Amino acid sequence: MSDILVTEQIAGREMDALQSAFNVVYEPELWKAPDRIKQILPEFCAIIVRNQTPVNADLIGAGRKLEVIGRAGVGLDNVDAKTASDAGIVVVYAPEQNSISVAELALGLMLSLAREIPAADRSTKGGAWDRKRFTGIELFGKTLGVVGLGRIGFLTAMRARAFGMNIIAHDTFVNPDSFMVNEPRAKLVSLEELYRESDFISSHVPETPQTINMFNDAAFAQMKRSAYFINTSRGKVVDEDALIRALRDKRIAGAALDVRAKEPPGGSPLNEMDNVILLPHIAAFTHEGQGRVVTSVCKDIAAVLKGEAAKNFFNFPRPKR
Repeated sequence: MSDILVTEQIAGREMDALQSAFNVVYEPELWKAPDRIKQILPEFCAIIVRNQTPVNADLIGAGRKLEVIGRAGVGLDNVDAKTASDAGIVVVYAPEQNSISVAELALGLMLSLAREIPAADRSTKGGAWDRKRFTGIELFGKTLGVVGLGRIGFLTAMRARAFGMNIIAHDTFVNPDSFMVNEPRAKLVSLEELYRESDFISSHVPETPQTINMFNDAAFAQMKRSAYFINTSRGKVVDEDALIRALRDKRIAGAALDVRAKEPPGGSPLNEMDNVILLPHIAAFTHEGQGRVVTSVCKDIAAVLKGEAAKNFFNFPRPKR
C-alpha cells in the first residue's frame, strides 16, 4: 500500500523529506485525470493537492483509507472540507504562509496602476520616449480601501501605510479595537463609504455565497471615477461583465486582476484595455512563500501519518475515522 498521493506540482526540501520517509506517488499532471485519481485513491492514506484537483465528496468517498488531505495553499476552494470532516479526515492547509507574497503583489499592482508601468514599458520597448504621456500619480496621501481585513488585508494595509496612504477598511468580522485595525491606523467603514472615499480598492475576501459577485454594477457605480480596483483574492468575487462596463464607461480609472472567475479565462475585452493589468494567479508564487507553504503542509501530513497532531488544520488535528 502507498502512503501519499501527490497530484500536482509540489516541490521543495520538505517534499523530498516526505518522499524519503514515506511511500509517495508523485504525479504532478495527475490532476488532469480525475477518474484515475478516484480509481487509485483507495490505496492511499493521504493526498496532497494545490488548486487544480477537485477533492469533492465523490473523491473523498473513494478514499477509504484516507486519514489526511493536504491543500498546498491558503484556501480550501477545491476541497470539500465538510465531507472530509464528516468522514473523520484531517484537512491541513497553509492559511498564512504565503500572505507576505500576496500583500507585496497587491502593493506592486497599486504602483503599476498609479505610474502606468506596464504601458510605459511596452511603449519604450516599441521605440517611443513619451514622458508626458506617462505622468502618473503618487500613492502618498491617497486613500486605500481594504475589503477584508484578515491576515493578507492587514499586511497590505501596513505596507500601504509605509507609503503614506490613509487606510479605511470593511470587515464585518473584525473588532474595531483589534490589533488588525489599530496597527495600520485603519478606520472601519461601511462598504458604501469605502467605495465613495477610496482612491484604490483592494479585495482580500474569501469566496463565499455572500461575496460572489460583490463587486458588481452597483459597487462600481459608487466608486470615484479616478479610483483603481485591485483583486488578489478570489476571481468569483468580481462580476467581470460589470467591471468591463465600468472601465469602458470610465466609471473607474483602471483595474488589476491576479485572479479570474474562470482560470484560465480565455478571451476577454479586458485583454485589450491599456488601463488593466492581468496576471495568471501568481500572488502567492514566490520562492519564499511557496517554500513556507510546502514546508507547512508536508510537515503536517507527516505528523498525521505518524500519529501526531497537525498544526495548520482546518477541522481537527488527528483523524477520527
